[in-house]
Amino acid sequence: MDRRPDSARLFGENAAATSACEWCGWRSSRRVGFVPARSTVYVRCVLNETDPRERESDSARPEFWSQRYASGRTPWQLDGIPDHAAAFLARTAPRSKVLIPGCGSDHQVIRAFREAGHDVTAIDFSAVAVEQAKNALGKLRDTVILGDFFSYAFGAIAFDIVYERTFLCSLPPRLWDDYAGRVAQLLRPKGMLVGCFLYGEESDPPPYPLKEDKAAELFCSRFKLVRSEPVSDPLPIFAGMEKWQEWRRY
Repeated sequence: MDRRPDSARLFGENAAATSACEWCGWRSSRRVGFVPARSTVYVRCVLNETDPRERESDSARPEFWSQRYASGRTPWQLDGIPDHAAAFLARTAPRSKVLIPGCGSDHQVIRAFREAGHDVTAIDFSAVAVEQAKNALGKLRDTVILGDFFSYAFGAIAFDIVYERTFLCSLPPRLWDDYAGRVAQLLRPKGMLVGCFLYGEESDPPPYPLKEDKAAELFCSRFKLVRSEPVSDPLPIFAGMEKWQEWRRY
């Protein structure tokens, strides 16, 4: 029986390299396998030595994410829109007011909602991500706001739809109730929170996956779950963990 640590079985032994988390980019110099010296191996944060409490604090700050967008370390970025999102757009009447919080540089989903006839507002607190999105969107650049979802003054707008993908799981759990309350505040009655929600276990976050009981605690007093299905086209890092869900506000 091979009793070496998981990292040794996966990568071999005795070759020094820089490891970097495939999600957030945290780096550490460790012996992680038979790879060229001074190369980078993308692994999970379990190979890093950073205090998880420090990462939690940092992941709630724009600088944490701006560094990753600036360096291109965005493995959560989807080249396109999820199949479930496309299906949702196909069965949703146009002219809805849509909010995309924590949009990052994901210009394609913004464009998809606009091309389906919806009035879209997207927001992110990373200046780098917002600039990347604006540059990609061209004439639609004004749909993206640089600001904090939790405190930005959206005015008297009552949104019909809030779209979620990788924003909630990027937030430390101490902010989850604030997220659910803020979404409920911004949605009109019967409005919909829809998107891809990450469930499961993560020993060394971010990301911060939900559990079924926690999702019920967060949402069930404010929303009714009307659809929940496994995501059919997840990225490899999220395989088996994402659910497409639609929550209707009471």
